[in-house]
Amino acid sequence: MISVKSTRLLVACLFILCHQAIAQRTPKHIILIGSDGFGAYAFQQSQTPVLRGMMQKGSWTLHARTVLPSSSAPNWASMVMGAGPELHGYTTWGSKKPDLPARVLDEYGMFPTVYALLRKARPQSEIGVIYEWDGIGYLFPKAAVNKDQNSDGDVAVAAAACDYIKSKKPAFLFVHLHDVDSVGHKVGHGTPEYYAAIERTDTHVGEILQAIRDAGMEQNTVVIFTADHGGINKGHGAISMNEMEIPWIVKGPGIRQNHEVQGSVMTFDTAATIARLFGLVQPQVWIGKAITEIFK
Repeated sequence: MISVKSTRLLVACLFILCHQAIAQRTPKHIILIGSDGFGAYAFQQSQTPVLRGMMQKGSWTLHARTVLPSSSAPNWASMVMGAGPELHGYTTWGSKKPDLPARVLDEYGMFPTVYALLRKARPQSEIGVIYEWDGIGYLFPKAAVNKDQNSDGDVAVAAAACDYIKSKKPAFLFVHLHDVDSVGHKVGHGTPEYYAAIERTDTHVGEILQAIRDAGMEQNTVVIFTADHGGINKGHGAISMNEMEIPWIVKGPGIRQNHEVQGSVMTFDTAATIARLFGLVQPQVWIGKAITEIFK
């Protein structure tokens, strides 16, 4: 017969083991890298050794989908707001404020974002946003972040991100790259120039990953790479898989390796997954779901 003392000891050991397992799955840092206009189909036509390396070391799908319309502001908003345009209200390419009334407003007067959730749960967190397209600046609560930098060109964006990572070791950083989208509009999606821009983006992602290693953060950092939309001809915003299918890649502690995600992934699931990784309480108004199959 097991004594009360033995039972209590067993329960205590199980509690400690459970707590340790949760701690191992909870990263100290999350870096979200978004490439504007990066259609998932581009992987078949371009050399992306860094991103393919992330796929081998993490979980991924090339069948994640945008919200509609397949345009920038609605999707960048959805990515950090955990819901679609019907709820957060950003419905057009360059929305600077909600075109529809947001269903809920938080303490910053915006639809709830992952930035605000993290700031509320961990007030001392270092949070940053570094971006090329100035439209990103309207899609997050500036009072909730420490770093708000709009840089000219992806070379400058990547350099700023690397410096910030090494100097501040942010808890959460969103990096927006724009080269691919610019070439898609100027020259055309699916062109040799477009694929060359994809490869330059791959190089910039490699620079950011190296900065994470240089900062001594690799063992406790989750990195997510994704996009807002793809494109066709010289545009996007309509209904086609080349416009709507985007890559979604995640690697880091507690993430399954070389795993192709079988379940559906929507861009608003990114926010929910980040919230789950950080142990944040997801707002009721969010419709995104954490992609739990990526976890070990």
